[in-house]
Amino acid sequence: MPGTGKIKPGYTRSLDLKHGCIEMAHGSGGRTMAQLINQLFVAAFDNEFLRPMNDQASFLGFNGRMVMSTDSHVITPLFFPGGDIGSLSVHGTINDVAMSGAKPCYLAASFILEEGFPLSDLKRIADSMAQAARAARVPIVTGDTKVVEKGSGDGVFITTTGIGIVPDGINISSENARPGDKILVSGTLGDHGICIMSLRENLSFHTSIKSDTAALHELVADMIAAVPNIHTMRDPTRGGIATALNEIALQSSVGMMLQENQLPIHEQVNAACEFLGFDPLYIANEGKLVAICAAEDAENLLQTMRAHPLGEKAAIIGEVIEDSHCFVQMQTRFGGKRIVDWLSGEQLPRIC
Repeated sequence: MPGTGKIKPGYTRSLDLKHGCIEMAHGSGGRTMAQLINQLFVAAFDNEFLRPMNDQASFLGFNGRMVMSTDSHVITPLFFPGGDIGSLSVHGTINDVAMSGAKPCYLAASFILEEGFPLSDLKRIADSMAQAARAARVPIVTGDTKVVEKGSGDGVFITTTGIGIVPDGINISSENARPGDKILVSGTLGDHGICIMSLRENLSFHTSIKSDTAALHELVADMIAAVPNIHTMRDPTRGGIATALNEIALQSSVGMMLQENQLPIHEQVNAACEFLGFDPLYIANEGKLVAICAAEDAENLLQTMRAHPLGEKAAIIGEVIEDSHCFVQMQTRFGGKRIVDWLSGEQLPRIC
């Protein structure tokens, strides 16, 4: 972690991880900050790359095309059924890297902490990040910590950056969708967003739905092994699948036609959306992906996705069509059609 270095044991006192809180001194670059870094973050993330405590991580170079992604996480509440801001920050960046077909290799993590934030909650978040990173076999190898005055933040903001390497022969891009391609999703839509919405103190609706936050890179690896020429992949986070497909349609200069009766959506999610006046197509997901491939590969890809625990409810939900306007449309279950337009504004902020 930058700006710290190791400190001598004689100058160290133990953090009060049960009752202590973040102080401005924890971001000062001095002994107190080193104490926080050593006893909380390094203790949680410990690995051979992080252990030297340099201002950078050193690792062997790669042969092949590399990808890099970074994302900031500002979710409220910080803890929710199925995950928390810690696991979410790891999964989110791993997934962004994986959507290129890359194997995620390393992560960096940066924390902005608010003065007064409980150390017990910070430890819980760090432990969750460590567990998620180790389960995914993608280590957190470097990072940074800053502290802001009370009232200037929202407890904790986390930015994660990931790098990975794309296997030879793989060319997955949002520009590659072609008319006639099939559109697939890996599972039920809107779970994460509805989970978060149900916890907001100004909403009284309650549901048993848990966040779907998960690292998708192993599912992606299975998909690429079965169908190496997947054209496009995207994880439909903020703005949901509607926004993801509109982005792809514009970047590929195509249209899309979805089939409403093929969309996998939990009954509870549909009920929550009706109650709250939301459209599930625009609700955030954190453990789902959308894939676009040639029609002749679609059934093989679908069965491969369904064979993985994170793709058991995968479905083919539509096809790519020619459309100079780049519209995303949907054939409704009643036989009509409607435009699935770009999201105007934000259904609910601070969702991931």
